[in-house]
Amino acid sequence: MLSYISFTESRGGNTKLTKPVIQQLIDHFSEYRLSNEDFEFPDLLGYAYEYLIGEFADEGGKKGGQFYTPRSVIRMMNQLVKPQSGMSVYDPCCGSAGMLILAKEYVQDHGGDESHLSVYGQEDNGSAWAMARMNLLMHGVADGVIHHGDTLADPQHVQGGQLQRFDRILTNPPFAQNYRRAGMKFAERMGYGWTPESGKKADLMFIQHVLAVLEADGIAASVMPHGVLFRGGEEQKIRRQIIEEGRLEAVIGIGPNVFYGTGIPACILVLRGRDGAPEGRRDGVLFINADREVTAGRTQNLLEAQHAEKIVSAYESWSEIPGFARVVKVSELVQNDYNLNIRRYVDNTPAPEPQDVRAHLYGGVPRSEIAARKAQFDAFGIEPEGALFRLRDGDPEYVDFLTEGYEATAARIPGLAQEREVVLERAFHSWWREHREQLAKLPVHRQKSQTREELLTTFVAALKPVGVLDSNQLAGAAAAWWFDAKNDLDVLMAKNFKGLIDGWVRSIASAFEEPSAKADAKTKARYRAAMRKAREHRLVPELLPVYVQQLETAEALLAKLDARVKAGSPPKRTSKGGEEGGNEEVDGEEPDLTHILPAKELTALKKEQRKVKAELAALKASFVTELHDAAKKLTPAQAQEVVLGFLNADLYARMNRFVAADRRALVEVFLKWGEKYAVTLADLEQRREDSAKRIRGFMEALGYA
Repeated sequence: MLSYISFTESRGGNTKLTKPVIQQLIDHFSEYRLSNEDFEFPDLLGYAYEYLIGEFADEGGKKGGQFYTPRSVIRMMNQLVKPQSGMSVYDPCCGSAGMLILAKEYVQDHGGDESHLSVYGQEDNGSAWAMARMNLLMHGVADGVIHHGDTLADPQHVQGGQLQRFDRILTNPPFAQNYRRAGMKFAERMGYGWTPESGKKADLMFIQHVLAVLEADGIAASVMPHGVLFRGGEEQKIRRQIIEEGRLEAVIGIGPNVFYGTGIPACILVLRGRDGAPEGRRDGVLFINADREVTAGRTQNLLEAQHAEKIVSAYESWSEIPGFARVVKVSELVQNDYNLNIRRYVDNTPAPEPQDVRAHLYGGVPRSEIAARKAQFDAFGIEPEGALFRLRDGDPEYVDFLTEGYEATAARIPGLAQEREVVLERAFHSWWREHREQLAKLPVHRQKSQTREELLTTFVAALKPVGVLDSNQLAGAAAAWWFDAKNDLDVLMAKNFKGLIDGWVRSIASAFEEPSAKADAKTKARYRAAMRKAREHRLVPELLPVYVQQLETAEALLAKLDARVKAGSPPKRTSKGGEEGGNEEVDGEEPDLTHILPAKELTALKKEQRKVKAELAALKASFVTELHDAAKKLTPAQAQEVVLGFLNADLYARMNRFVAADRRALVEVFLKWGEKYAVTLADLEQRREDSAKRIRGFMEALGYA
């Protein structure tokens, strides 16, 4: 493996291999056993390497996009094409091999034998190619075939002089590249046409390569820039032939700033082999507009598990979802000159805010606007015309705000929604009691995929009738919860409930391993931050409730004593920006001596301060021991209850995020009505008249009447 790693240092512009660093690395890892049975769950070493690659991509910014595709996107692509044991999976632009690694993970998670999935890739960038080979080795994939070279110019997966074909293809080719037609091997791949060699329009050339090496009954998913959907000229001709031959099954729009190296939105094309799509999907292309299915991040947006679940569900249902998905007949694509612009077919632009002129002039809220929001109010069991408005005599098309004022009424909406939310809560806990046993037996039956599917399906079926959340929200909550717990579930299957808790304890304890005295300030600061985070782990109050209470009491007392000692100490003469502690006296200014304590009282206070500080230090020093001892005393049944309790709380919290968001949206709807219609034209005229009257009074008082 070391043949793929280069450790270098640079002095004066010269770069050289530093053998002592490599020797130190070998010596360090020689002290540890690194086989799967020594880890908390199999493939932990590969997971750690994937984590490091992700960190490198984060730091690399635009360069990160050359070798790294966000793993959430790859997992969704695998859900779309569904690789199975015995198949071959190929990525012609494999970067760090994430597509291939997660194809193996998909097969394993769905109960298949991932060792019978053959993986192939090619990568033009030398560093990324080396990274891909290392990644496969770290995941225990010794038989993956990764070639180095330009896939368009010289595809290297060849058998008997012919291009090798594959069952599944997953890829994220580099966007906006040039290519050279002269000297291209296997030029027959480009049977649909040739895009301009310059102008960075090689995107559809990669798609043609994918289609050329896809098995007749195969499926491919490729990330592409939106330009391939609508550019004219040769690209339009290529699109036409791909569509007419039934090779394009779906176009999925992804939100902006999800991929490294580009802030523009991208799309995923789902492609089929020569046999085309199955019956029922052959006379149309599915368009999914998921550009809003992202979570805003600090530097990059995230496509999370709940978003992927909604997209995959829409793909599998192959039906129309207003504002999200639509199957477009080929005849309609022909009428639009094979323009595949997603918004042309699935427009998710919010409807403009309605403005009722009569309501603006004379007040009241149009009942038509309330009717348009009926589903939102029904979800929380609120009848708006009875609870939030009063009817107008002789005016059946409008209702009035209550005399308490619209803001006061809006504040009551969460209370009105509570009854329906309690029903949802009871349904949740009832479902959990009925299905928790599936999780309890996970270490025995080890059917991870089947368990996920059963829990997700029954969760939606049990809670949807309550009416608060729809199917997509419930499925999204369950999918995100399952993904968040993925690593813990892997440990659970490998080590059981006690083993999972022991792993948490080891993780917490590792944060308390002090750095050496020679460590720099940043290292020590990271250590202190890690300690604080470890102490906040939810296992700590679960196992050590009395200890945590003692610790918090001692910390609060010490903070109080510190403040009293500082406030009661005599001032120290100092200049501006002087030392911390005590009452500071700035040169030339008289200090405030009103809070200074008598010497005897201050001495006693400092003595108590030292005593509490020592007690707190002793408590902190015993933290790891106390935690180990408490975990050791847990019975298997108690360990199971602790873990299932955490999983229960996590799923409930995930579900409630959707509930809270919908509740806030309902309040915002009502407040918007108030902002639009609570003040009438007559009110404005009266305010104008009142203001004019006050001004006339001021003018008279000043003698200008």
